Amino acid sequence: LLTHKVLRHEEFEEGCKASCNGPYDGKWSKTMVGYGPENNHFVAELTYNYGIGEYRLGNDFLGLTLVSSQAVSNAKKMGWPLKEVTTGVFEAEAPGGYKFYLEDKEQLKQDPVLKVTLGVSDLQKSVNYWSGLLGMKMYEKDEEKQRALLGYADNQCKLELKAVGGAVDHGTAFGRIAFSCAKEELPNIEALMKKENQKILTPLVSLDTPGKATVQVVILADPDGHEICFVGDEAFRDLSKVDPNGDKLLNDAMAADNSDKWFAAQKMKKASA
Repeated sequence: LLTHKVLRHEEFEEGCKASCNGPYDGKWSKTMVGYGPENNHFVAELTYNYGIGEYRLGNDFLGLTLVSSQAVSNAKKMGWPLKEVTTGVFEAEAPGGYKFYLEDKEQLKQDPVLKVTLGVSDLQKSVNYWSGLLGMKMYEKDEEKQRALLGYADNQCKLELKAVGGAVDHGTAFGRIAFSCAKEELPNIEALMKKENQKILTPLVSLDTPGKATVQVVILADPDGHEICFVGDEAFRDLSKVDPNGDKLLNDAMAADNSDKWFAAQKMKKASA
């Protein structure tokens, strides 16, 4: 429906030491999907935990907005439910319950993903963190609608912060936002957060991917517990190269996934996270 491309797919036999697959252990996979290479596009990381049957969504991730008349056309042809929220902008819900907002315009030549929206409990406090500490540029702020639009560059996907009128609930399926930066910046980011008494979830650590580059990351949490990963750009560019076999690897993994049959044979249900 959204015409994303599979950029790479990777399988892991045990949980990630930086909780890449959430607070779960055991076999899992990740699939990177987007409209182009990770070095110049916003990309979604889809994680699948083989032993988990369903997740409870919270109000932390409020949706992705993208420009694609093709996606709107596809949805209408497939009979996929669409709700027009403003003129020319349609809300669609993915099978897991995640929201997508589709602008019915010709897909941009640059990355068509315009923004990712996160719920926050205190807009000014969040703006102070993302702009004041993490250095994001403020593009828009609407006090009446309690929203702010920030970003690192004019030609990149933006981050929208939107007040939810109460506490932020991460549910059991929460993810994280990731940015690449020069490797030498990672210790500086960590030091700044220590100085400002901000939460560091994972101090500077190296993460291995079999057969690929080892990347260094620092993982933070903002005032509402949104996870933010900064990854060393040099190794990330090598790790994140588009894999021409990505589609095949994903299809093979799905075909080989007998977890539903195994649980049924044991007369058990997959765990609800």
